[in-house]
Amino acid sequence: MTQVSPPRAVPTGAPRAAHETSRSRTGSIFGQWDSAVTSYYVLTGATALLLVLGLVMVLSSSSVESLAAGRSPYAVFLNQAQFALLGLPLMWVATRLPVPFYRRFAWPILGAATVFQLMVFIPGLGVAIQGNQNWVRVAGFTAQPSEAVKLALALWLGAVLTRKRPLLGEWKHALIPAIPVTAVVIGLVLVGNDLGTAMVMMMLVAGALFIAGVPWRVFATAVTAALGVALSLALSSPNRLKRLQSLFGSNCDTSNGCYQTLHGGWGLATGGWGGLGLGQSREKWSYLPEAHNDFIFAIIGEELGLFGTLLVLALVGLLAFAMFRVIRRHPDPFVQITTGAIVCWIIGQALINIGVVIGLLPVIGVPLPLVSAGGSALVTTMTALGVVVSFARTEPGAAEALSARAGVVRRSLAVIGRTRG
Repeated sequence: MTQVSPPRAVPTGAPRAAHETSRSRTGSIFGQWDSAVTSYYVLTGATALLLVLGLVMVLSSSSVESLAAGRSPYAVFLNQAQFALLGLPLMWVATRLPVPFYRRFAWPILGAATVFQLMVFIPGLGVAIQGNQNWVRVAGFTAQPSEAVKLALALWLGAVLTRKRPLLGEWKHALIPAIPVTAVVIGLVLVGNDLGTAMVMMMLVAGALFIAGVPWRVFATAVTAALGVALSLALSSPNRLKRLQSLFGSNCDTSNGCYQTLHGGWGLATGGWGGLGLGQSREKWSYLPEAHNDFIFAIIGEELGLFGTLLVLALVGLLAFAMFRVIRRHPDPFVQITTGAIVCWIIGQALINIGVVIGLLPVIGVPLPLVSAGGSALVTTMTALGVVVSFARTEPGAAEALSARAGVVRRSLAVIGRTRG
């Protein structure tokens, strides 16, 4: 009887196994982006990287001006670092507070922030900086109340629009009390002559109304009215009108109205692909005003090149991705609306700042979030992102996943400790 030998193995088995392994690894990579804790880790990672990059660039861009003013070259950096250290515990606390806390205390938080904003008009407390009456100084400590108002307004809009969500199909419920209250709060900022901050707050309100599901006709009416108010205020101010004419006019005075934009563009152009090197900027040598603040993006482009500016854009994009992911995945309307307001505030402000630096928008004095020098803006932005991280921790499945990973870390550390012992 003839024995039939088994078929020989096809020599393509190894490549097929490698292909299957590669495919499984690719699937696991993309699976991580769709895990329950993606929003949490992307938010914390992008925030940390932008914060570190900002501190480094504040040190680089401010050292020359500090020396010229007779101060330590580290003066502005140390001040910014102090606010960063103040913002870290506030951000941590914000990440641990439960969602019901924010909803319950939204009204008191807005009331306290509004009172804080009113303090800018009290003689002896209110301080005008570069024509904007939007600062408070107490015992040598200076703060910008409008930054706190942004966060308070986002929380308040989330609470109010969530409660009225079933009635938002009617225009009076869609607009009242949201529009009158926000008009008063933004009006207080406009009285202090800070149109840039007011425009960011208008974007914040628009984001909350859009995510809440306000009917298109009501939403379009509110946005059109806000744009009309902003345009009329810009045209009614000689200084703002000059900035608009400098940007859109045919003749631009490079020694006056276009000076800052021109030098910002020179800084970006000089940097090329890889930049001149960290600390090697030429524009920061008293050529570019506000190099460590509103125009720090130009110094990033000059010293770190196109790659540095693309890194900033990528990190801002990751923040936007994570916050929109929270809106999409979280079942609580309050979380969705509040996050929508915060993402329009932070990402919108970043886009305005970058648009100003590259010459697409007139100079309106809006800092780059987490990067530009400015203590009040830094602390409030970190706290606002902490609020969104708190929301990300309560996404479906996120709490369980974070607890499981924390347990794995604790067990690993225990094993390491026993091994060393």
